[in-house]
Amino acid sequence: MEETPVPRKRPRGIYLLPNLFTTAALFAGFYAVLAATQGRFEASAIAIFAAMLLDGFDGRVARMTHTQTAFGAEYDSLSDMVAFGVAPALVAYHWALGGLGKVGWLAAFVYCAAAALRLARFNTQVGTADKRFFQGLPSPSAAAIVAGGVWIGADQGIDPSYVSWLAAFLTAGAGLLMVSNFRYWSFKQLDVQGRVSFLLAVVVMLAIALILIHPPVVLFLGFVGYAVSGPIWTLIQLRERRASRRHGRPAGGA
Repeated sequence: MEETPVPRKRPRGIYLLPNLFTTAALFAGFYAVLAATQGRFEASAIAIFAAMLLDGFDGRVARMTHTQTAFGAEYDSLSDMVAFGVAPALVAYHWALGGLGKVGWLAAFVYCAAAALRLARFNTQVGTADKRFFQGLPSPSAAAIVAGGVWIGADQGIDPSYVSWLAAFLTAGAGLLMVSNFRYWSFKQLDVQGRVSFLLAVVVMLAIALILIHPPVVLFLGFVGYAVSGPIWTLIQLRERRASRRHGRPAGGA
């Protein structure tokens, strides 16, 4: 008589190391909101950028240590919503948007809701989307635009009332780009663990030096440039496809 196989118990617990980075990113987003309520907007912006660095580490650490789990993915998504959805919206609102009344909180809400939709769409397309590209502006990049603008204003002592409409445009615009269909290069094809060319190492070194010259301005302009690259890249691809169809050739590209 054959014995009935005993079903294996699912392992309990979570992997500590990658989730520590996720928790630290979550705390950075929470701290950004807390600092904004106290009028320390430069600290708020820096905390959001710190959350970006920590968010980049948790996934890489999980892949390098083979500790990727469904729990970690869900936890990371919730952390992203706080750090790159709620925190930038509230920081921008406390800094400049509050003076615009309903328009101000509406711009902040558009950004926050767009971040939630962006993350939900990303989670449902993980297994089918082209990993070389993001559909819509990634939420950390959108957060960097909002936080960078606040950082520049706080660093230069700009009166928020003078730039409140510009802040509303940047906040709502970054939100709308997150839920757009524009394609953004994901940089996931870069092998950071393997060998790289000497030229690439020099470029990275120069980029770090450039950021250190004036972090708020350089980071803000860099992420604004990345945000603009999506519509430009998408329009170029559309023109190439239309030209290919017009001449009866199969469309190329990714």
